[in-house]
Amino acid sequence: MFKKILDAARSGAETSIPGFGKFQVKNTPAREGRNPSTGATIKIAASRKLSFTPAKALKDTLNG
Repeated sequence: MFKKILDAARSGAETSIPGFGKFQVKNTPAREGRNPSTGATIKIAASRKLSFTPAKALKDTLNG
């Protein structure tokens, strides 16, 4: 199951598991940030991340 989620994420596809939730790839644009110890401005590169959105059934189970 994890291999299928990983393969779908590599291709940018969304994976949905009924009653559990969905996994999808989101793009984060490049941006400027600050080094908290020195205050210097740094460039943060663009990246991709995997996000999870729980299904309503899962949320209802957790919240009683």
